[in-house]
Amino acid sequence: MSKILLEVCVGDAEGLAAAIEGGADRIELCSALAVGGLTPSAGLMACAKAPPVPVYAMIRPRPGDFVFSPAELDIMRRDIDAARAGSLAGVVLGASRSDGRLDERMLTNLTGHAAGLGMTLHRAFDLVPDFEEAMVIAAELGFERILTSGGARSAPEGADRLAKLIDLAAGRLSIMPGAGITLDTIGELLPRLAVTEVHSSCSVRGPAKDMRLIEMGFAPQERRRTDASMIQAMRKRLNALR
Repeated sequence: MSKILLEVCVGDAEGLAAAIEGGADRIELCSALAVGGLTPSAGLMACAKAPPVPVYAMIRPRPGDFVFSPAELDIMRRDIDAARAGSLAGVVLGASRSDGRLDERMLTNLTGHAAGLGMTLHRAFDLVPDFEEAMVIAAELGFERILTSGGARSAPEGADRLAKLIDLAAGRLSIMPGAGITLDTIGELLPRLAVTEVHSSCSVRGPAKDMRLIEMGFAPQERRRTDASMIQAMRKRLNALR
């Protein structure tokens, strides 16, 4: 059987270097991973130019919901331009209506603007009321894959739904499990799912560098960093399981 592709999400230049060193098969480039990932800066996208593996940029202008205004649509279009200018392989997109359904009109605009780039539909998908309808929209718009936890807080918790989504996709696009995928959970999750790729942060907790930064509101309570050895261990585990 073919190997399972490992996508690693990173939030800074240090994480980008660690993901490449550790042997990630693809990288999701973000900022602000603590809130699920936001658009990386144009400077960080430029740092990722011509990497040895494909890099996809998260296109999400702010934390919170995925109901975006016309002004935010314009921002996202400009961020897609920055990803293209940085010679990145693709972008990670998503947009919702107020009822949680995918905003097909806005996504048509965004995917049309991203023509020629690879495209992943992000976890806005996990909030939809009708997964089948959302999958049809994603396939028709040309998304290569859907990053999803099966509508649950984490992929292990959503394993049963993920299995159903894989059947529903029927090869039209890839279902890529993400959220809560670690060395401790992958062994139970993977044998249940016929997937070709998984998404993980492969990160480790680290001590705060300066408590004053936390006290002043400049840094989160917990510091996490992408770890090359964790990526290597995940790659080894994936190979053994498949």
